[in-house]
Amino acid sequence: MRLAKIHTEKKVDGDPTVVCHDDSGPPVKAQTIDELHSLQKKKSAPTTPINGSKSSFSPTISEEELHKQKLQSISASLASLTRETGPKLVKGDPANRKAENGKVTHVKHYHNHAPTLNIKLYEQAIKYETGSFITSTGALATLSGAKTGRSPRDKRVVKDKTTENELWWGKGSPNIEMDEQTFLVNRERAVDYLNSLDKVFVNDQFLNWDPEHRIKVRIVSARAYHSLFMHNMCIRPTPEELESFGTPDFTIYNAGKFPCNRFTHYMTSSTSIDINLDRKEMVILGTQYAGEMKKGLFSLMHYLMPKRQILSLHSGCNLGKDGDVALFFGLSGTGKTTLSTDHNRYLIGDDEHCWSENGVSNIEGGCYAKCIDLSREKEPDIWNAIKFGTVLENIVFDEHTREVDYSDKSVTENTRAAYLIEYIPNAKIPCVGPHPRNVILLACDAFGVLPPVSKLSLAQTMYHFISGYTALVAGTEEGVKEPQATFSACFGAAFIMLHPTKYAAMLAEKMQKHGATGWLVNTGWSGGSYGSGNRLKLAYTRKIIDSIHSGELLNANYTKSEVFGLEIPTEIEGVPSEILDPQNTWSDKKAYTDTLLKLGGLFKKNFEGFVNYQIGEDNQLTEEILAAGPIF
Repeated sequence: MRLAKIHTEKKVDGDPTVVCHDDSGPPVKAQTIDELHSLQKKKSAPTTPINGSKSSFSPTISEEELHKQKLQSISASLASLTRETGPKLVKGDPANRKAENGKVTHVKHYHNHAPTLNIKLYEQAIKYETGSFITSTGALATLSGAKTGRSPRDKRVVKDKTTENELWWGKGSPNIEMDEQTFLVNRERAVDYLNSLDKVFVNDQFLNWDPEHRIKVRIVSARAYHSLFMHNMCIRPTPEELESFGTPDFTIYNAGKFPCNRFTHYMTSSTSIDINLDRKEMVILGTQYAGEMKKGLFSLMHYLMPKRQILSLHSGCNLGKDGDVALFFGLSGTGKTTLSTDHNRYLIGDDEHCWSENGVSNIEGGCYAKCIDLSREKEPDIWNAIKFGTVLENIVFDEHTREVDYSDKSVTENTRAAYLIEYIPNAKIPCVGPHPRNVILLACDAFGVLPPVSKLSLAQTMYHFISGYTALVAGTEEGVKEPQATFSACFGAAFIMLHPTKYAAMLAEKMQKHGATGWLVNTGWSGGSYGSGNRLKLAYTRKIIDSIHSGELLNANYTKSEVFGLEIPTEIEGVPSEILDPQNTWSDKKAYTDTLLKLGGLFKKNFEGFVNYQIGEDNQLTEEILAAGPIF
């Protein structure tokens, strides 16, 4: 069976951070499953010389034949195997104990013995899952199959009487509808497949480090790799908490090794990720990419938390030694992970958070970091976290030394590492903190017209939060240097369930109540657009962030910019004053003005989808937000 071809952007010369990477994407760069597995290992000579022409290590059959014997085809891996009994779910290793009275017994993952659990999952993955290996650092390298990224067009939500009025539907919304009957068809297909297996894996875990608002989740999956991934990404209960776990608040049936029936109503491919909020269930078919589980649960939190007046956030979060909390919003490639990871501050989390009456709390128990071009020098914390217990997805390694080549994109650009939050040295455990003092919106502006930093009013914070702007650099064709504006509502449009303005209104209310300040930080270009200007130095951006944390910027002098009406500081210690106002850095003033107006027009066009949505009892707040956008 042949896999569909994909097209990816060429690497831009120079700084690898020019191209933004996301976890959504097309299939792998392989035409067959055999080719997929062959991409995973680099061919190299053994480090130990073998004397003589023949050796006990020499294969007796051709390498090609041996390779074929070890690999399963896609059709075989997706086949539904008929068994006399259903899966035997037991405590510990399924090989050592039979199900009691032929009945299914739930697995209990005793997380205070995490190394023991990890060893068993390692054993299961390496023994039964083709493409699973231990790397030189002890991490588990594995392949996610034909899908190496999320499939947002195949994600669906059941539309019923309740969700019809509550959720955001229509143009711009990530919520694609399906009916309950179709969900039940897919659910039965998934459950039937899982029941046909000799064994499945069950994780009982929590979301949200705030004990008052945590959610109990159960994940049933067919692969040991998926179980280890979720063990890392969710919050791990104690043995006592597991014994009293009870009925979960939400259940995932991950039968991703088996496809949906693409002729079923609403289906557009053999992949389907379905959420039923009324039944409190999620079904995965036709994709083995583990990120679907993580982001599916994040979507759930975007629905459940606002019902409790808790704001769910796609952000990084850290804590200063004086107790000041900062939230970092930003799309891929803006520096969210880099800037929220600060050795002088404690990491609360890198991706998903809640802001309740108690303060902020991390939703997850781990981190899911991009690995493309990872190096010890640039990201030492992530580098050192890739050790025993960590899951490495779709990376390429040397077949003899098992050392990973993080620059190799043979399988996909979306290589990932999933590791425990405890693997980060300065992580704050438990992952909670007081109310944020600063809300930092990051944009990699390749147009080069946004200031390196500007202080935002409350209405401006809402406007730019709803917009969720960054700019990608075109790299698909030779000579194309025109930036491409990208907007993602609330800096995470793919995961929100309600209308973006509802999250924005909650953010404004909490910022106003707790005295938080909004900031817009440009980590992109200065002195011209991409191709003529230069990327702002990371050292300057770090100085800017430090001045926000310290409170220095609150007392600075400001000037107002044209079009966007942004408050620009005139001086920051350690940052050249001439770069703070972008118009000073452009030699061609007319080109600057034209580009500024162009970007302002793109913002206006993007915001057209939100202008008719009323926030509150009247249109006053809506009008204030619109007035905070570009004016020309």
